[in-house]
Amino acid sequence: MNGASRELPPIESRRTTDADGHDCIDPLGVAIVTVSSSRGTDVEKDLSDPSGDAIASILAEAGHVITARRTVPDDYVRIKTTVSEFLERPDVDILITTGGTGVTVDDVTPDAVGDLFDRELPGFGEAFRWLSWGEVRTRIVSTRATAGIARDVPVFVLPGSENAVRLATTEIISTEAPHLAGLATRHTTDES
Repeated sequence: MNGASRELPPIESRRTTDADGHDCIDPLGVAIVTVSSSRGTDVEKDLSDPSGDAIASILAEAGHVITARRTVPDDYVRIKTTVSEFLERPDVDILITTGGTGVTVDDVTPDAVGDLFDRELPGFGEAFRWLSWGEVRTRIVSTRATAGIARDVPVFVLPGSENAVRLATTEIISTEAPHLAGLATRHTTDES
């Protein structure tokens, strides 16, 4: 299930408030960018994407709609260009990348995406690493998972591990993204 079978209603009908009166957008239009040099569009390459599939499945089960999805190589320009293109789409309320958050020289996703941030959300990376402690212990220091707001869109930069994306998407993103999307766009409404 990738969530793309449903049509995304207009933003006006999806803008609401939660029980505490906070702005929300629900359901969300979700873009997923998988960063990997071992996956791609070549016939010879492995086209499986368990991490991207996990994100799509979890968010579709939560009622959100996958509106855009692409796999790109570990390349700064390709990552930044793809994310930038998706941020311009009116059907993208949140964007999630998976892969390229480590410390090797080709792990450039946080750098490419971070250059697009208008505001950082440091609490996401802190919460993700805290939640990851039980599984990977001190290896949490090697992930540069991060998040921010870019062009009024919450963007989450996740590791490529399927376990990591399941943890982040289930425990943080599916819960907080509707609220973050509402807050990030509140200034665009007539009521603000």
